[in-house]
Amino acid sequence: MTTTGIDRLRAKISNIDAMPTIPVILRPLLHCLDQPAEDIDVDRIVELISHDKSITAQCLRMANSALFIRKMPAETVRSAVMSLGMWRVRDLLFSNSLSKIIPANRWVVDPEVFWRHSLSVALVSRKFAEMIDYPDPEKAYLAGLLHDIGTLVHCMVAPEEFRAAMEKASREHIPLDEAEQQLMGFTHSDSGRVLADAWKVPPDIADAIELHHRVADPERGGPLVALVNLCDLLCRMRDLGYGYVEYRQVDFANEPGWMCLVLKFPGMAQIDLARFTFSLDEYAREVSDLVASVFAG
Repeated sequence: MTTTGIDRLRAKISNIDAMPTIPVILRPLLHCLDQPAEDIDVDRIVELISHDKSITAQCLRMANSALFIRKMPAETVRSAVMSLGMWRVRDLLFSNSLSKIIPANRWVVDPEVFWRHSLSVALVSRKFAEMIDYPDPEKAYLAGLLHDIGTLVHCMVAPEEFRAAMEKASREHIPLDEAEQQLMGFTHSDSGRVLADAWKVPPDIADAIELHHRVADPERGGPLVALVNLCDLLCRMRDLGYGYVEYRQVDFANEPGWMCLVLKFPGMAQIDLARFTFSLDEYAREVSDLVASVFAG
């Protein structure tokens, strides 16, 4: 990002009333869900979910949907949580809570498309981390989920410029960050770092947010940045991006993210990338069902 771009971004951010704030309910829920499986306090999770009528309704709706076969309908938050499982509950909580941090009329990108991409990258990042023995798959999940939060800032501080960048990216079938840089002078990665710092996101996750399109930077980044970079690209190439097709040839084995991970994780050599890529269709269905539930009303 150029000095001019930084100055413009800072000026725009200083002119809005407030940066989007992380929903209050998420911090204690994240703490609960971050515990080892045997230590998870289900009672506490049920209590916290019960404080939010919207999340309660969505948990019950999803638990009683055709996705989950039950002899008896889930009629309480506890039975819904037990039916859904902790991972799906967390996905629901994230997408529901974070989708409300900016007013509905301020979204430039379709919020359903945004969360479909974010949740896809989160799920793929966790799965990929497990496959290569990355030591913290849950951190990979969180980094994947938050990697594009800069688009939320764009919707707040530069909606018309961001809309023009989205239209350019879609029209020319180029990566969104390239269109942003050309028209705005900064990208969602840059503004995402500003929001991550405001939310006091852990530094390594903040780095993944800022650098997931600049993984080749020799002085910054690391395995988490490379992992999110690669999984973001995998999703975009499997129609789990921002609703348009990018015209580009991708040789994943020669991508900077792949080459960075190969040097650190021997398990990379065992991955059948073609098979794994096709398995993303399963994630597409799972994420679509989740997002449909969140935005059902």
